[in-house]
Formats: sequence, structure tokens, C-alpha cells
Amino acid sequence: MSTLINNLKEKWEALKTGNPHLRIRNAAQELGVSEAELLATNVGEGVTVLKPEFAALLQEIEKLGKVMALTRNDECVHERKGIYQNPDFTNSHGQVFVGEDIDLRIFLNSWKFGFAVVEGDRKSFQFFGKDGLALHKIYLTNKSNEAEFDALTEQYKAEEQSPEIITEPIAEKPAEKPDTEIDISGFQQAWKDLKDTHDFFMMTRKFGVSRTQALRLAPEGYAEKIDNSKVVNLLEDASEKHVPIMVFVGNRGIIQIHTGEVKKTLWHQQWFNVMDPDFNLHLDTTKIAETWITKKPTEDGEVTSVEVFNKNGDFIVQFFGKRKPGNPELQEWKELVAAL
Repeated sequence: MSTLINNLKEKWEALKTGNPHLRIRNAAQELGVSEAELLATNVGEGVTVLKPEFAALLQEIEKLGKVMALTRNDECVHERKGIYQNPDFTNSHGQVFVGEDIDLRIFLNSWKFGFAVVEGDRKSFQFFGKDGLALHKIYLTNKSNEAEFDALTEQYKAEEQSPEIITEPIAEKPAEKPDTEIDISGFQQAWKDLKDTHDFFMMTRKFGVSRTQALRLAPEGYAEKIDNSKVVNLLEDASEKHVPIMVFVGNRGIIQIHTGEVKKTLWHQQWFNVMDPDFNLHLDTTKIAETWITKKPTEDGEVTSVEVFNKNGDFIVQFFGKRKPGNPELQEWKELVAAL
């Protein structure tokens, strides 16, 4: 093992001694490395490097039974328990799991590193981007099949088990075009002509607008900026009134969705949390830069969402009322959003 890796390992041990509750993501930030690089220092000691055959492995995750899926960005953590069911990896635009509990849109071209991790009695599969950023983690629960975890770890174990991994930076986001360079009237008409919410992203690309710029340039009545504190009101009201909602959280490698009611909500320092048996959400309210209510036309009628962004204009979390294609939006959800 190289001196560099040894030094990093020692620094991490020292950090943990001083702060036993420090999470690896925060430790990595303090040490100026990526989470994947830090995790890899324990290869051979509870950490196993996996072959980059992520599509094949993911399609076998159902064997583990009930697990906890974790997807996060810097501002929000989404944890959902369930079984990975109904995988569809035939779509070139993204792979999906569409289950009652585990509902994912996966972009495997952003996945680079995978590890099987055993920390005491906690077992997980963890996946990272080429820059070492954590994209998705799958934790075993007390209802999971541990023998299958061990078998999959052995099956997908990489030949080379090195604690050194080579990360590379992600390209910077292109700068936002000035509004004067946008075909605003064409863009607004395209918005009004939408038939499906999934077409919205392609529309923003076609007109060369960033996500928050799109909301700013929306046709009259289709997007409204609201106070950032309203996100808390939304979750508290949904809980109190038993309105089933959809909660989308993602990063460049995956979007994870919860559909259903949220029940127990509470504050912990600056984090606002949903703490239900099978769904947890942790939202750092100090990092919210903009919150918008948006309306998008579809063949099933108008669909309303509440969209939350960070200072870079990246998505933090997005909320919809529970709905299936072919069904109109829930009236209770419309009323909930109208109250904001």
C-alpha cells in the first residue's frame, strides 16, 4: 500500500477518533478527497472492489429481499426501504426499477466505481461517479438475505483489489445563456404545447435554457417563485391532511422516487426530516436557494410540482401529487399547493 494511501487512512482514523459520528462524506470533504477514494483505503478490510458490471448486478439485487435504497445530493438525502422489482435496462435514456416501493431512474453512463462494504453488522453495495462522488447505496435491513449479499459480492468481485483508485473531475456546467439569446416566445409556446411532463427536460435543452432560467421565462401563470420556507409547510400539510405525494431526489447518476403519504415530520438543527418506517427524507433547509411552483400541461390535464434548487441552479428535491399516467392530478394536492 502506498505511503499516500496509508497517510490518508491514518488521517481518517484520527478524524473518526475525534468525532465518532462523522459521516464518510463529511470526512472526505475535510480531507480534500472524494468519498470513493476514502472508502477504497479500506479495501481488503471490509471493502471489496466490484467489477463495473453494474447493470448485471443491479438486476440481481431483488435476491436480497427488502433493503434500503439511499440516493442523495449535497442538500438532501432520500432513503426508501423495499424490494428492487421490475427492472428495465433496455432503454438507452436510462434504466429503471418501477416497484411500489423502490422506484428509480438510473443513468449508468455516470457510474464508475462500485464496492461491497461490510462495517460491523452493516452491509451495503455502494456506487460512485468517475469523480468519486457517491451516487447510490443499497443497505441490507434485518429483513434482507445476507447469504445472497455474500454470494453477489463474490460473483462480482473485481480481480484487482487495490486501495488506489484514479478519479477524474467532472466537466463544468456550461454557463447560462443570456435571456436575450433565447427564443422566448417559441419556448413559451412549446411549454404550453407540452403533452407529457417527461418532455420538459428535452424542451429546455432544445431552447438552450437552464432549469431555473426556464422557470423565470415561463409563460404567464405557469411558474411562480415562492418563499423557501414553504417547502416545510408543504410537507407538514401533506402529513397532517394525509395527502399522498411523490418525492424525487437525485444526482447526475440516479433519481429516486417515493410515492405515498408522509407521516412523521420533525426538525433536527437546520435539517427538516420525514421519519417514517419505510421512507426517510433529510433536507438541509439552509442550502435552498430557490423554490418554485410549476404547472405543466399533459394529456391528463395540468400537473403541478414544487421544485427546489441550490445556489448553482441544480435540483435538490421535487414534489408532485401522487398520480399514475392516464389519471388527472389529485384535487387534494392542488389545494395543498394553492395554500402555499
